[in-house]
Amino acid sequence: MDCVEVKKSVPVKGSYDIIVAGGGVSGVAAAVSASRMGKKVLLIEKTICLGGLATIGLINLFVPLCNGRGVQIIKGMAEELLQLSVKYGYDTIPDCWKNGNPTKDGPRYVTRYSVPIFVLALTEFIKSEGVSILYDSVVSDVAMEGSQVKGVVVVNKSGFEYYTAGMFVDATGDGDLMVQAGVPTVQGRNFHTFMMHGADTEMCKKAAESGDLGNLQHWASGGNANLYGGGHPEGKPYWLGTNSQDVTNYVVENHIEALNKLKNDKDKVARDILRIPTMPQFRTTRHIDGNYTLKEADTYRHFDDSVGAICDFDRRDFLYEIPFGTLVRDGFGNIITAGRSAAGEGYAWDVLRVIPPAIISGQAAGVACALAIDEKKPVYGTDIKMLQKTLTAQNVMIHFDDGLVPKAGEEITVQESNMEHF
Repeated sequence: MDCVEVKKSVPVKGSYDIIVAGGGVSGVAAAVSASRMGKKVLLIEKTICLGGLATIGLINLFVPLCNGRGVQIIKGMAEELLQLSVKYGYDTIPDCWKNGNPTKDGPRYVTRYSVPIFVLALTEFIKSEGVSILYDSVVSDVAMEGSQVKGVVVVNKSGFEYYTAGMFVDATGDGDLMVQAGVPTVQGRNFHTFMMHGADTEMCKKAAESGDLGNLQHWASGGNANLYGGGHPEGKPYWLGTNSQDVTNYVVENHIEALNKLKNDKDKVARDILRIPTMPQFRTTRHIDGNYTLKEADTYRHFDDSVGAICDFDRRDFLYEIPFGTLVRDGFGNIITAGRSAAGEGYAWDVLRVIPPAIISGQAAGVACALAIDEKKPVYGTDIKMLQKTLTAQNVMIHFDDGLVPKAGEEITVQESNMEHF
C-alpha cells in the first residue's frame, strides 16, 4: 500500500485526569462515575448525540435488569439511566415493577423509551455532573510513551487538537482507541441487520385511541438477520465493521434493500419511516484481548475480581458476573475499556454488550480509573477490594446470590423473549 507522511503542528487544547472516548451509554457511565469521584473528565463523542446504539442506533430497549423470577440483579447506574430514559417520555415498564411488587413468573424489568428525549436528557445529565464534552469530534491518533497513552489527537471543526490525561477509557464500542494504542484486540463478526423506526396510519390510530405515543412505533428493516444469525443471507460474508469500506458497503446495501422493500408498498402515503440509524448497528466488531475472556460456560460462576452481577437478557435464571479482567490488559497501565468491547466470546459477548451490562462495565471503568489515579497504580493493578467496595456503595450488586441458581432438576426457560434483534 502506498503511504504518505503527514506532519502537522497540533495545538494542545487541554489536560484532564481522565478522557473517555465514545459517548454511548458505557462512555456516559464511565465519565459520570469518574466525575463523581472528583476527577476532571473529558468525554469525546463523534456524533452530536449521546447514547450510541441505545439512541442513534435505534436499539431503544433497556433489556431486563432482573433474573426473570422477580429479583432485580442489575442496579447501580444502569437503573439510574433506565429511569432517566423514561423520565420525560413514554415507558413500557411493567406495572408490577413500577409498584415494587414483581412476581416470580411475571414480566421482567424492561422498558422501551423515546430515543430523542433520552438524547436530550443525557446531555443535561452529563453537564449537570460536571463532565466536559466534545461533540462532533473523533479521536484520530494517540501519542504513546512506551505502553502509556500520553494524549489523543482529535479532529473536529477546529481542525486537529491535542488533549492529555492520566487515564483513558475506550468506550468507542469498536476498540478504536485500543487499536491505536497497541492494545491487543480480537476481531468479531456481525450479521446482516438494519432496523428502522416506522409508523403507519393504523399505528397512529392506536396511539391516538390509547393516548400513548409509545404505540406509534413499529419496526422496518433493510437486512433482517436476528441476534442468532437467523435471516442472514446464505453465503454472504459477515460484516466486520472495522474498516471504512466495510462500513460504507453495509450502509449502501442496507439503504437500498430498505428502499426496495418500501417500493413494494401500494399505499405510500399510509406509512412513513420516522428514523433511520445514524450509526452502523454492529454489535460485535472488536473487543479487548483482556486478562480474562468471559465464556458462556461461566454462567453461575463467581469471580474474585467481579465488578458486577448481570443477568441474561434473553433467558430467565441465567446469571453471570463481569470480571475486571475483561476490561483491562496487563502491560497497558492507563487504558481500560467498557461496553461492547469488553472481552467476551460467543453468546457471552452478547450478554456483556447490551445496555444494562454495558453501563455497569462503564461505571466500573470510571471508578477504576479514579482509584488508580489516587493509588498511583496502573489501572489493571487497581485495588479490587476497594473497587468492589466503592461500586457496592453505588448500589452495584457485585456477586449474585447462590440461592438464585436453579437447583438440579428445576426447569429453566431457555429462551423466552422477543429480543433477538437486540
